[in-house]
Amino acid sequence: MSADGLAGLDERRRSWALDAVRHISADRLRELITGLVDIPSPTGDEGPLATHIADTLRATGCHAATQPLDDRQANAWARLTGDGTGPDLMLYAPIDTLTVGEESEDVPWIGPELREDMRPAATVHADLVTGLGASNPKGHAACVMMAVEAISRAGVPLTGDLVAAFGAGGMPTNARPVGARHNTGQGVGCSFLLEQGVWTDYAVIAKPGWTVSWDEVGLVWFEVTVGGTHTYAGSRHRLPYDNAIARAGEVAAYLEKWFEEYAERHTSGTVAPQGIVSSIRGGWPRMAAVTPAVCTLMVDLRISPDTTPMRAKREFMDALAALRAASPGLDVRAEMVLAIPGTRTPRGSWIHRSATAAWEALEGRAHEVIAGNSGATDANILRGRGIPTVRVGMPKVAEAPFEIDFARGMNTVSLRAMERLTRHLIRTAVDTVTRSRAEVAEAEEGAVA
Repeated sequence: MSADGLAGLDERRRSWALDAVRHISADRLRELITGLVDIPSPTGDEGPLATHIADTLRATGCHAATQPLDDRQANAWARLTGDGTGPDLMLYAPIDTLTVGEESEDVPWIGPELREDMRPAATVHADLVTGLGASNPKGHAACVMMAVEAISRAGVPLTGDLVAAFGAGGMPTNARPVGARHNTGQGVGCSFLLEQGVWTDYAVIAKPGWTVSWDEVGLVWFEVTVGGTHTYAGSRHRLPYDNAIARAGEVAAYLEKWFEEYAERHTSGTVAPQGIVSSIRGGWPRMAAVTPAVCTLMVDLRISPDTTPMRAKREFMDALAALRAASPGLDVRAEMVLAIPGTRTPRGSWIHRSATAAWEALEGRAHEVIAGNSGATDANILRGRGIPTVRVGMPKVAEAPFEIDFARGMNTVSLRAMERLTRHLIRTAVDTVTRSRAEVAEAEEGAVA
């Protein structure tokens, strides 16, 4: 890492970025992240957190507002206005948590009980902060807030607008069973934000992974229906017997092997698209004496930017056809019920070049590309609408006084890592929104040539 992480900037921009960086502090980052974690924001109920974010940024001199999607769900955004001669840049982070933080909805699917880190209450362990979503997404959102606050307090002279945006519904989920709209997840907040005119020339999304990612998987969901015979335990030996539950197990086992082959065929760039069977539904829990006529499985199949949803659908349907041919009498069919294409940003894009330069300045070495990724984010929404976007974030905490499993990885953040990501966002922002549009366009044309 270079002395100040600003190598490569000219003297003016280095001075402006340094002025902004001086406003970063561990105490302020801790205050921001604990404030976010302590306000519950499960998908569909982000309104109170969006209000908190807008109020916090407004107090630092930004023009900030909430953007309701309904009476429970809302985005937040803030703007630092430039003189109009330069490109506009969006620093973006989602704000909803993957799980809810309440036993009634999370247990037993998350485990036998809710640990401390699975609840929306921040706990400080020296450099670490735990609590529901402390790293993903709230630690990343706090870094966006810190970066914009620091640039505002430093009074950096902007040519383009710097927008901080915080999207509701960024998690891969449909509505929770509490009476909300069906379309509360899958990037709905990001889509609404853009539809309502909060738009920029470039974007950086803050999500996990200490690297600059320019491409990302999309996803398709299938509802797989497996048929069987509705019958009674007392008649199993007397009547035709074809248990849909047992058949569904055969289908799930077959798909688990097929997903591995699928991933090998579609690995390219930085992505290695995966698939899972995520849930099963069938029968009457109150009536164990009978079998159901159908059982349904839900499947999430990730797709590379080179695979359209229709191509993925046909591959999946062909896989089921092969299973039917090998299993006479098997009744299995599927319907695609959700589709979000994968996307990429050209590596010659200004935002990729600037974000990569910031990473290299902070690390003092050539950029390290991390491959084998299968996570999808709102970057697909931004790129899909035509905004060149890169993804930059923090690595999962590796050293802690407790075991780091999947949930703790989502729910534990390091203040040191937050400071590094904030420095990256500041350098990328200053490098971008203090230039003229002609200067940026010329740089992109030179990259293509």
